[in-house]
Amino acid sequence: MNEISTPPSIIVGIDGSRAAIQAALWAVDEAVSRDIPLRLLYAIEPEIAKVPPDRAARKLAIAENAVRYAFTALEASEKPVKIEVEVVQDRAITALIRASASAEMVCVGAVGLHHIRPDRMGSTAAALAVSAHCPVAIIRGDNRRTGRQARWVVVDAEGSGDTDVALEAAFEEAQLRNAPLRAVARSVNGDSDCRIEVALDRRLERCRQSHPDVRVESAALRCGLLTYLEKNGRSVQLVVVSARNREHVEQLVGPMGNSVLHGAGCSVLVVDHQHS
Repeated sequence: MNEISTPPSIIVGIDGSRAAIQAALWAVDEAVSRDIPLRLLYAIEPEIAKVPPDRAARKLAIAENAVRYAFTALEASEKPVKIEVEVVQDRAITALIRASASAEMVCVGAVGLHHIRPDRMGSTAAALAVSAHCPVAIIRGDNRRTGRQARWVVVDAEGSGDTDVALEAAFEEAQLRNAPLRAVARSVNGDSDCRIEVALDRRLERCRQSHPDVRVESAALRCGLLTYLEKNGRSVQLVVVSARNREHVEQLVGPMGNSVLHGAGCSVLVVDHQHS
């Protein structure tokens, strides 16, 4: 018997938190640009033991209210997006990873209802960043342009050519959000800044040709990525990193990274997941 394939969509994890609403609003442009639905996914944590019917009904009502609130916020954006809703009985991380198998992207708030400290990322977001089957966006703040100057999209271009997937994703995000793009890599083993930037420019050339409207520059870092973001985070709206660079992903989604990026309202997009 042939399996019924699930049409592609942008998935947003909804849990009733303000962070989830911000993630949904950020994700609208992703869905509109691809002409695919935006699906709001709420996971009701299953009970270990049998519970009274009124408790199960109360949990379902909470889920429906959270989804309705998100739906209303999206409608208020007045953007031409088809909104789908799904409420499942499952652990949130399990439901989102399963949904990621057929999704174009999964978007979640950096901090959910049960993780309100700025130095602590929601465990669901952190686990999803490394376990999903598609790009994962972890959203902080509303990421709207403030003032006259758009905030940067920064792409971590450190490493071998496999991070070119991250470069392409970063160009697409910069174009979608009408933002300038900066590709960064750390200077190591005595390499000069000029040599690093020339190498970056060479890798950027193909993407430049397919995205001629994106203003892009390269930069060699004398410090680590997290230190750079600590100094410049308020001018950055989104950091794009390859899932293959596990060290940088773990830094960005871990406690230190969340503490650094929280105040700046800087989001993270993890791409290039490889799963068998």
